Amino acid sequence: MLFDLLHNFPLWASIASIFFAQAVKVPIQFIASRHFNPTLAFSTGGMPSSHSAAVTALATGVGIEQGFDSSIFAVACVFTIIVMFDSTGVRRQTGEQAIMLNILVKDFNRIVHEARDWGNKEEYQKKEELKELLGHQPIEVFFGGLTGILLTFLLHTLIY
Repeated sequence: MLFDLLHNFPLWASIASIFFAQAVKVPIQFIASRHFNPTLAFSTGGMPSSHSAAVTALATGVGIEQGFDSSIFAVACVFTIIVMFDSTGVRRQTGEQAIMLNILVKDFNRIVHEARDWGNKEEYQKKEELKELLGHQPIEVFFGGLTGILLTFLLHTLIY
């Protein structure tokens, strides 16, 4: 069973795509903003979408191994579409709501600070901001998907 898992090409292509997409987020963000943020490699959101890279790599790997006309490839494609749609829809909207909530929290804290001396509070009493980078812009999903497809074909060519 473990030996079979080690030879599951679609699985490993997906995992490789996740790691690759997460790793390239740091230099892409640095080039775009001149701000070095290594924590992006361990967070959701950003360019490219590792979710899209993973599911497109999975579907591509299944298509290569089982045939692009197989039923399992169809299942993988529908799964891919749902994940990519979710990345640009629900998760992105959640991120935008988090941005607004964080603005409201900052405004509220500023008002309260002006009314009282909030500076004397202990650090543990301060609330952590909501995570804003949850979803993806459509371009991030597109390039995540492209990353997954291209990396899978490259890995298949190198391995087989």
